[in-house]
Amino acid sequence: MSILCGVPLLECVYCIGCVRWAWKRCLHNAAHDSEEWGLATPQEFEPVPRLCRYIMAVYEDDLRRPLWEPPGGYGIDHDCVILKRGYKDTRGLVPPYLLYLDHHHSDIVLAIRGLNMAKNSDYAVLLDNKLGKKKFDGGYVHNGLLKAAGCILDAECGILKETLEKYPNYRLTFAGHSLGSGVAALLTIVVVQNRDRLGNIERKRVRCYAVAPARCMSLNLAVRYADVINSIVLQDDFLPRTATPLEDVFKSLFCLPCILCLRCMRDTCISEERMLKDPRRLYAPGRLYHIVERKPFRCGVFPPVVRSAVPVDGRFEHIVLSCNATSDHAIICIEREAATALEFMQEKEESLVIPPKQKMERQQTLDKEHNEEHKAALRRAVTLAVPHAFPPSDYGTFSDDDSNHSAESSSRAKESWDELIQRLFEKDESGRLLLNKPLSAD
Repeated sequence: MSILCGVPLLECVYCIGCVRWAWKRCLHNAAHDSEEWGLATPQEFEPVPRLCRYIMAVYEDDLRRPLWEPPGGYGIDHDCVILKRGYKDTRGLVPPYLLYLDHHHSDIVLAIRGLNMAKNSDYAVLLDNKLGKKKFDGGYVHNGLLKAAGCILDAECGILKETLEKYPNYRLTFAGHSLGSGVAALLTIVVVQNRDRLGNIERKRVRCYAVAPARCMSLNLAVRYADVINSIVLQDDFLPRTATPLEDVFKSLFCLPCILCLRCMRDTCISEERMLKDPRRLYAPGRLYHIVERKPFRCGVFPPVVRSAVPVDGRFEHIVLSCNATSDHAIICIEREAATALEFMQEKEESLVIPPKQKMERQQTLDKEHNEEHKAALRRAVTLAVPHAFPPSDYGTFSDDDSNHSAESSSRAKESWDELIQRLFEKDESGRLLLNKPLSAD
């Protein structure tokens, strides 16, 4: 009895908790996040390396005299670049972007670059947010990224509409990396809600590829728009995994490993059920594609495998303590590994010698499977009592259960484009307009 009394009980509990945390965190590998997902096909993954190169091209000041380009070049026909906006054109309200007409793939691509650490304007976009500050379409979104998306559409909706009408069989693709991925994802939502501004474009002609995505929307929106938004994550990338507000991450940039470790400890102590029921918690958007190239307890890099799903629970909830957590976020690494993975998948498919007719049937089957998986994810969200979720309609919409949101949705349906822009760009506390005029179209 005296021995038991001498045992420091509180210290023992603390040590056991630390050991449990270390065991869970140190043994958790990025491959565990997607081990139950299905394998992606080369047909659905084909646009990813190409779009990564288009995003990388935005970094060049002059595409005809590039300072740096990946092996094989950017794959861009300079005569098909419709426009290219830099910081001077966007006045710092939006990261630089380009609009490209890809005739070979029947695609109209708007590519947005990632964070420029030397530009205060990019930080201003990131820091313009508070958890739950902006409610949008029945969920919560990152306030600064939503404003940037509104800026792009307000400035370029005319040329987008003209191009879509000129090429009625082309798709409209938004692509972005890191900071640009969040802008592209929210731009896709705004376009889907205001398709009349682009000549009543069909929903299935709009798509988004968010590379190394920022967590920019609540779970109900992330799942609802999984039919048009795709997120690409390379192995251990930290950004899709941390629910830490982006402003906190980049304010602590020089101590990023420390803040990730602290966030990792905190999330270990929070149940996933509690995370799912937090309506203001932000997530990586849409359907997820996870590129896995390293395996636990094995040295070296293996042929990359791409897994895909529309998960509800287990949606990159835990940070991976890895020395590659930041390097896997780089667009150069993602483009290289995505190209290698695609080449590997194509070689494997060619070895099977599949006739063209069967390939077409397989693509139709894949589209059907994606649709069914999307509906299953929506039903799963209802089962888990995700806030603002109810049994889905044809497009799996979510809504608040209260009548106030019903009235809000009804009024939003009648809202004009000018009213939407006015609602997005409100006045701040001092009465100063957050956006005074649209971007220059010159």
